[in-house]
Amino acid sequence: MEYVIEMLNIRKEFPGIVANDNITVQLKSGEIHALLGENGAGKSTLMNVLFGLYQPEQGEIHVKGKKVNISDPNVANDLGIGMVHQHFMLVEPFTVTQNIILGSEPTKKGKINLKKAEKEVQELSDKYGLRVDATAKISDISVGMQQRVEILKTLYRGADVLIFDEPTAVLTPQEITELIEIMHALVAEGKSIILITHKLKEIMQVCDRCTVIRKGKGIGTVNVEDTNVNELASLMVGREVSFKTEKKPAEPKETVLEIKNLIVKDTRKVEMVKGLNLDVRAGEIVGIAGIDGNGQTDLIEAITGLAKSSSGSIQLNNKKITNLSPRKVTESGVGHIPQDRHKFGLVLDFPIGENMVLQTYYQKPYSKYKVLNYKEIYQKAKTLIAEYDVRTPSVYTKARALSGGNQQKAIIAREVDRSPDLLIAAQPTRGLDVGAIEFIHQKLIEERDKGKAILLLSFELDEILDVSDRIAVIFDGKIVADVHPDETSEQELGLLMAGSKTKEAGDHHAFE
Repeated sequence: MEYVIEMLNIRKEFPGIVANDNITVQLKSGEIHALLGENGAGKSTLMNVLFGLYQPEQGEIHVKGKKVNISDPNVANDLGIGMVHQHFMLVEPFTVTQNIILGSEPTKKGKINLKKAEKEVQELSDKYGLRVDATAKISDISVGMQQRVEILKTLYRGADVLIFDEPTAVLTPQEITELIEIMHALVAEGKSIILITHKLKEIMQVCDRCTVIRKGKGIGTVNVEDTNVNELASLMVGREVSFKTEKKPAEPKETVLEIKNLIVKDTRKVEMVKGLNLDVRAGEIVGIAGIDGNGQTDLIEAITGLAKSSSGSIQLNNKKITNLSPRKVTESGVGHIPQDRHKFGLVLDFPIGENMVLQTYYQKPYSKYKVLNYKEIYQKAKTLIAEYDVRTPSVYTKARALSGGNQQKAIIAREVDRSPDLLIAAQPTRGLDVGAIEFIHQKLIEERDKGKAILLLSFELDEILDVSDRIAVIFDGKIVADVHPDETSEQELGLLMAGSKTKEAGDHHAFE
């Protein structure tokens, strides 16, 4: 059997950590091969070795039966290997075409031939059903479209093997369905795909085989048709995992958050939140279900002080917090797990220890007479890192060096530990594996049971249905329905999110 890619006994070390310990992965021609593992298991590291971003300490790589030395990504490109990274590598002010040709620009008489490039990009896009506008600016297109640009970038460079790193972490359910179709189209054209993921449902849906990595070691490769979700989960985390969150019924008390007739405009002065009403009470988790772009991001930015609202009111514990600064909002009792962890959750070039006190560094015991007490800061960080199982070589490691899932756990540790009256959790489990998701859901329910109000925003419908006590459906900037998770389904929620009126808004106290 000839494999297109063989990674044999790969070992990759970083100071104080063995990221890949003697791992073997073999990719057949024309297959979609999953690379499954927990956050920080070493999946991305292994693929960065294949793409030439890292050099292994031991092991061999064979491409189409020949041993190769992939010293940098240009060598990988020449060998027909392309990578779609989890955090996109795009230049926002540039157009789609300018991004795609960057580094391999077609020239005519010494000038870049943009017209020719645009035509080629558009043809490639049409061939694979990517539906990308070659002339659009990156800053004007959705996250899902940006990902397609990354895919086009690899195809433009002639890739036969595509590595997808957590491709669905930032996509809406609709975009995930479209991405799966794109993957099938690529394989039909003779491409082979390695899919880094920890979403078990996706593996069962699209993959032929699956290699499992646990804590840097290869556990084995299985045929997907011979396995199931529970077996994959146990292989991945080394124990049985519960997919259903255990919780007792909520006992909501007084209203903590009350939003009335809220209007929020985006930077282009377009109304994104249009007279929205919502309340969240102590001791309940209210999930916001909606298709991305219906105003949920603007709503959360308005509550947390990251965006100004044009009119309407936001009250916390009967006190107005409308248009306060983010720090004032935080001090009034709001915790925020932001959906963009890099932009709003961390200072990437600070040590992870200092990121743990970003909301409280100016208070005692972390600061006295405006001088930081590093001993207290790092002591606190060590406690949180241990409690939340944040996997990092040390508290002094820069935040950007941690895997996405461990960055997320650090933010959650910081926000939940303060035990705010209102905890806003926006995409709290984005990029996390089943073991970590189980842990985060338990933390949210513990806070609820302490009598805190939780507002959960997630594009994962099963998460909304599993964790919420009440679901508020947002469509076109308004809450259009209020449903109980036990009395609805993914199908009904999907219809409501698309604007269908199967349940009349106004049938609940919050929307009278």
